[in-house]
Amino acid sequence: MIVDVHTHHVPKGWPGLGWADAPRLRVDSEREAAILLGDREFRRIADDCWNPARRLEAMDADGVDVQVVSPTPVFFSYERPAAQAAEVAKIFNDLALEICADERLVPFCQVPLQDPDLACAELDRCLAAGHAGVEIGNHVGDRDLDDAGVVQFLQHCAAVGAPVFVHPWDMPGGPRLERWMAQWLVGMPAETHLSVLAMILGGVFDRVPESLRICFAHGGGSFAFWLGRFENAWHRRSDLVGVSELPPSHYVERFSVDSVVFDERALRLLVDTMGEDRVMLGSDYPYPLGESPVGSLVRGAGFLSDTARAKLLGGNAVRFIGR
Repeated sequence: MIVDVHTHHVPKGWPGLGWADAPRLRVDSEREAAILLGDREFRRIADDCWNPARRLEAMDADGVDVQVVSPTPVFFSYERPAAQAAEVAKIFNDLALEICADERLVPFCQVPLQDPDLACAELDRCLAAGHAGVEIGNHVGDRDLDDAGVVQFLQHCAAVGAPVFVHPWDMPGGPRLERWMAQWLVGMPAETHLSVLAMILGGVFDRVPESLRICFAHGGGSFAFWLGRFENAWHRRSDLVGVSELPPSHYVERFSVDSVVFDERALRLLVDTMGEDRVMLGSDYPYPLGESPVGSLVRGAGFLSDTARAKLLGGNAVRFIGR
């Protein structure tokens, strides 16, 4: 069983969302479209975002049995009033079920994370409708994952057994980050690293049950490389860093990461740091910075045993999804 835990969808159109710069889709042809933010082109996409036949064809070509299909983060709407974000979530979550009608496509929903009560209600509605879990952004404005409202939502996820996939979004801008795709090359890994820190140093893992299944995209950012740095800081500057009950290394077994790191040396560090039970195949399909062919890094990694390779390619994901 080969399971890709990190893929995205975009529906082929949706009702107007009701504000001036709201995301909308400009369909340019049967197989091409563009996501617009107001009148500004955000990203060009192809029909593999919305066409399940194209998606399944690509999966077959790469030997992938199952995809976890999550929203594209630009639609989270965390910056909008909570009731509006709840309506947006409902629209996209219902459309996701249409895209993921085939049993090989496992939908994860989105929620209005800025309001924990509305977020819990939408998660419950989606689980009842057929979603298997939830994708959340790594922050809500200046509120990180240790925010009380976000923690309330994560506690609810643990209570109802919903796996959580954390994806970076809304990266900082400015001249230094708006060239060379630096928001994606630097901003996304940094955002993910910061959110893992918030979960650990903010004491979230001390407040949520161990039953919470949570995975961070893009290999957890730079977490694996810098674990020693904030482990050292926790011990030496506990007056500033020591919010968690235990040192950072204690919490490594509390979360998972995907394998989207593109380099065998990075994957080795990731597996050495997280353990072979905490890394899952991810591709970022169908976007151009994703891995293609899907799974090529894990399949070709010479340091992995056959047992470890099977875990990374699918075994760990089956346990994470819970299906």
